[in-house]
Amino acid sequence: MADEILSQYQHVIESFKLITGDKGVFIFTVDGDILFSKKVAGRHVDPGEILKLYQKHIGPGVEPYPQEL
Repeated sequence: MADEILSQYQHVIESFKLITGDKGVFIFTVDGDILFSKKVAGRHVDPGEILKLYQKHIGPGVEPYPQEL
């Protein structure tokens, strides 16, 4: 999850923290906005879902970091 976001948006991310919680808590926030909460959703995050939520949050004007071929 973290590697997806960092590899594609490292150029716009000032800081990135992974904080463990109790009892399987998982909350993904950006700039204080909750983009996903396992408790609220009642389920685990789907593969690629966090990246999609992040992309939606930052908007279409922010291009992914260029990848070397």
